[in-house]
Amino acid sequence: MRPTTALALMMALVFGLACQSRPKMQPAPIASAGQSASPLTAATEIPDSDALVPGPSAPPPEQFVEVPRLQDIHFEYDAHDIRPEDTSTLDQNAAWLRGNPDTLLLIEGHTDERGTSEYNLGLGDLRAAATIRYLVAQGVPAARMVAISYGKERPLCLEHTEECWAQNRRAHFLAKPR
Repeated sequence: MRPTTALALMMALVFGLACQSRPKMQPAPIASAGQSASPLTAATEIPDSDALVPGPSAPPPEQFVEVPRLQDIHFEYDAHDIRPEDTSTLDQNAAWLRGNPDTLLLIEGHTDERGTSEYNLGLGDLRAAATIRYLVAQGVPAARMVAISYGKERPLCLEHTEECWAQNRRAHFLAKPR
């Protein structure tokens, strides 16, 4: 075997092993547009809890309805962190959910129109997961929440302006009695 061939094989082996050992960061397993919503399962970004183990199949999104008391929260461009100005809205949503323990919650993750559909579905997943983490920290059982990402597929505003895009970067809440 020639030295260059041996060196190339060794580099391929080392590179292959390095790639295998690197953990892959993937969004929490949340349904994307066109799929049924499913209970959120434990993932690296979600706190460990027995309540996160998937149970029976979640109801389809069509069975959830608007509840005026549950208000949307919004996100910065290309981000999934909960903004400080949205914590009071989430606190009010959590209080309503704690007061209505027989209600399931569907959290829809939305983005603006910029970026690919695949990227935006992933970002919508991350936004829904961040919202679930916040609500779990406020005492809402994770087993009562399901999420779906619509990415950029269901905009509220259709203009091509920053003000419009900001309205579309949101987590939207729907509820269903158990």
